[in-house]
Amino acid sequence: MQMWLQHLNDLETTLCRACSRPSRRQWIQRSFALISRLGDGIFWYSLIALLPLTHGTYGLQTSLHMLLTGGVALALYKSLKRFTRRERPCNHASDIVALVPPLDRYSFPSGHTLHAVVFTMVAIHYFPQLAWILVPFTLLVAGSRVILGLHYPSDVLVATGIGLLLADTSLALLG
Repeated sequence: MQMWLQHLNDLETTLCRACSRPSRRQWIQRSFALISRLGDGIFWYSLIALLPLTHGTYGLQTSLHMLLTGGVALALYKSLKRFTRRERPCNHASDIVALVPPLDRYSFPSGHTLHAVVFTMVAIHYFPQLAWILVPFTLLVAGSRVILGLHYPSDVLVATGIGLLLADTSLALLG
């Protein structure tokens, strides 16, 4: 496993360098750092708290579904990180700098992306009118993780796939 990850790291490092280069501009770095920080949970937990207040029982049902699916996503991504132990790009290549402190040591998969995709898909199932804000925000969160030097593109792409599959499964079971 580690040999395969090392080869994948080497392949993606050039792309990571290219993606993180523009973030050396202060305004880009600050913007993506803010997006990433909001993706830590502030944005999502605010939405989860707000839905029952604004939409009653239906909002509560949505929030509970988001929390349940988010809990499964958390357990899944932590297990995958422990299993794969893929070092972050900023740990693999000395010229890639983590522009915000990482929440943990390993990069695969991107927990920010996984949760953003899961929360977005569940929320827009119940409230399609939220898609105009949630989909772009999710894309920005996912992109921020690579731009800030914290994840490889494959970390984000696989997390997106896992998030879509998990959301789809939870909607089939609970939606």
